[in-house]
Amino acid sequence: MTLFPLLQPDLVLGGSVLDLTLEILERNQIKGLVLDVDDTIVPIGIDLARPELTRWVEQIKKIGPLWLVTNNPSQVRIGAIAESLSVPYFHSAAKPSRRKLRQAVAAMSIDPSQVAMVGDRLFTDVLAGNRLGMFTILIEPIVDEESVIGFQAIRSVEFAIARALGISLAAKK
Repeated sequence: MTLFPLLQPDLVLGGSVLDLTLEILERNQIKGLVLDVDDTIVPIGIDLARPELTRWVEQIKKIGPLWLVTNNPSQVRIGAIAESLSVPYFHSAAKPSRRKLRQAVAAMSIDPSQVAMVGDRLFTDVLAGNRLGMFTILIEPIVDEESVIGFQAIRSVEFAIARALGISLAAKK
C-alpha cells in the first residue's frame, strides 16, 4: 500500500495509448475517456493525429464519449488535434487542478469513477484524475526521437520519486 494513494494509477498499461483496448475498458467498467495530449496521443510539437490514432479513437468511441484535456496552452494546436479526431477539448488545464477535468466529466454526464483519465505523467494526469475520483490509466508516452532524451530524464526522476513513495508502477492489463 502506498503512502500517497493519489499518485497510484488504477492501471499501468505498459504500452502506448494504442494498446488500450475496448476489452480493457469494458473490464474496468469505463464509459468515457479523458485523454491528455502531449506525449499521450501525439508527440509534443505534432499538430495532427496520425492515421493509427484516428482509427483507435473511432474504435474507442464505442464505449462512450472522449475529451482531450491538456496543460498545453496552444488553443490553435490542441484545437487542430481535437478537430482531426472529432472530439471536444480543453487546453491550459493546469493539471493537477481538477477544474477542466470536472467540466469534461460533467459534459459526459457520467460518474467520475466510470471515466478514465489517460495520460503519461504521474504528477499531472494521474494525480488530477485521482483527485476527482476517476479511474486513472498510466501509459507509455509517444515521443518524438528528437525530444526523447530530455523527456526520459524528467520521467525517470518522476518515477524514482514515485517508487520512493511506494507507488507501484508494474504494468498490468
